[in-house]
Amino acid sequence: MATPLTAEKLLTALRNEGLKVVEHRSWRTHNRNHKGPFGPMHGVMIHHTVTSGTESSVDLCYNGHSTLPGPLCHGVIAKDGSVHLVGNGRANHAGLGDDGVLRAVINESALPADNEANTDGNQYFYGFECVNLGDGKDPWPAAQLEAIEKAAAAICRAHGWSHRSVIGHLEWQPGKVDPRGFTMDWMRDRIEQRLAPAKPKPSAKPAPKPKPPVTYEPFPGAAFFKVGRRSAVVTAMGKRLVAEGCGRYKVGPGPAWSEADRASYAAWQKKLGYRGADADGIPGKASWDRLKVPNT
Repeated sequence: MATPLTAEKLLTALRNEGLKVVEHRSWRTHNRNHKGPFGPMHGVMIHHTVTSGTESSVDLCYNGHSTLPGPLCHGVIAKDGSVHLVGNGRANHAGLGDDGVLRAVINESALPADNEANTDGNQYFYGFECVNLGDGKDPWPAAQLEAIEKAAAAICRAHGWSHRSVIGHLEWQPGKVDPRGFTMDWMRDRIEQRLAPAKPKPSAKPAPKPKPPVTYEPFPGAAFFKVGRRSAVVTAMGKRLVAEGCGRYKVGPGPAWSEADRASYAAWQKKLGYRGADADGIPGKASWDRLKVPNT
């Protein structure tokens, strides 16, 4: 059983759905509760006003007329998409309708034909009157249709109902034609899409870990490079020489300093422009720093 929304909760639900809401006069306490119960709530009913003009339509739905006192609904949906609240509580909008339709709304199942008028709908339904002449020619602007969708969805969301809790007056009471100009099945499809859970966004791939900064072997000194010296530094140096096109290895490079390493380094020195004794294949600090041997 759904307890009727308080005025504040109704207002919040509509605004949270993105609607422009106008509070008309003393709508928060304006109702027909002295004429019968209001609640438990089971659904939302959509009507058309058979009038034109926002101000006059809102006044009519607030005041009613000599044969049907107001409020005539809970909210009036104007052609510009604004929702004007005119009542909170029992309102004269639904009238007598089909108990089979009510059971279907409660069960959120397919609606049967409305062929009886034996159940008080004012007790169980929120009502929205939509400004339209109802002649099949008066247009339904996109903003108004979107507002109908949003208003119905807002109440369904507040109560945890599905789109099947929304009906038109023509589906409730025999002889009624409202709303005329669109089908309720089409509107329910829109409401269903609005109520559908948002698809989760694909999780962003974790940012790749930053690569550690490249550091280079400091120059170990010329004395380091002698026959028989074994070190990973010698292998790393040889790989850099090969990468620079200076490798003179038949097999290498390897960890043991050899004449192939010396010949390769001499080729590197000559590539840098050294000549004579300065290109003897024994690393010096200047040529070593330019070779950029990575740390082992």
